Amino acid sequence: MKHLFAAAATVALMAGAADARELTFGMQDNEVSNVYKGAQAFAAELEKISGGELTVNLFPSSALGDFKAMVAQVQAGELDMVMTGYPDMSYVIPELKLVGAPYVVDSFDHLQTIIGNDWGQGIAAKMEEQNIHLLDVWYYGTRQTTSNRAINALEDMQGLRLRTPNVPFLIAYAENTGATPAPVAFAEVYLALQTNQVDAEENPLPTIDAMKFYEVQSHIAMTNHFIASAALQIGTSTWNSLSDEEKGWVQAAIEAGGDVSDGLTVEAEAGLVATFKERGLTITYPDTAPFRAAMQPYYAELEAEFGEGAIAKVRGE
Repeated sequence: MKHLFAAAATVALMAGAADARELTFGMQDNEVSNVYKGAQAFAAELEKISGGELTVNLFPSSALGDFKAMVAQVQAGELDMVMTGYPDMSYVIPELKLVGAPYVVDSFDHLQTIIGNDWGQGIAAKMEEQNIHLLDVWYYGTRQTTSNRAINALEDMQGLRLRTPNVPFLIAYAENTGATPAPVAFAEVYLALQTNQVDAEENPLPTIDAMKFYEVQSHIAMTNHFIASAALQIGTSTWNSLSDEEKGWVQAAIEAGGDVSDGLTVEAEAGLVATFKERGLTITYPDTAPFRAAMQPYYAELEAEFGEGAIAKVRGE
């Protein structure tokens, strides 16, 4: 009888193991970033609420390639999940250039409203057509501009070799403010700054901290030109393979991870200006009105592509 009970227990354990599933999740950010900590919280919460049925294997620091490579893997069903910037997906969904345009989005609350409105829901539907299901959007921070000289006014941007991601709206930020855009892979930015391949870069304060860009830059200008966000995406093949209960677990866990990540980012932004000053950096506060005005030619280009009034529609005006 003992042998029968032991055999039954072994069968039950094997069945439990067979039912367990590990989701793979790739991201560019490193292990000290707030979004990675949010991803860890997501993984822990998912394992907890699923009773171990669903677990997550995280691949940070571009271990699986840059964000475009990882998106392609998700679309092909080779990777389950990916984190990218929300407007960075404009290379797949061109309309996202509208929400990515500098100074179009006022705050993260404003962005959340946009994502929930008819325009944002239309974007989510277009993502589904590209084999991507949008789970959530987390706050990544407000992008500022670092350099090795003071930026007190728009004129001080003139001639700067400004590293940008290879996305159109941030390239447009550089071009329209008088800088020279220099797309460099995220993992290579520190070295590019250190070797003077580029003079400046722009990122949220927590990213500047996490990637130690403050070691190779002396100034931070609070240009507030872009509300950065992280889009949490899962391949439709993976999503459709989940039961309704499992989908509920994933959605609840993602939102719990977002609460952790967003809270850390808001807290970090509140304290990092003082921290950077203590490290010897100079913080400047240029008037952003001329920066906004400088973007008008780019807005005109976007409205020529997507229709007159497109930006107002995104903003919900």
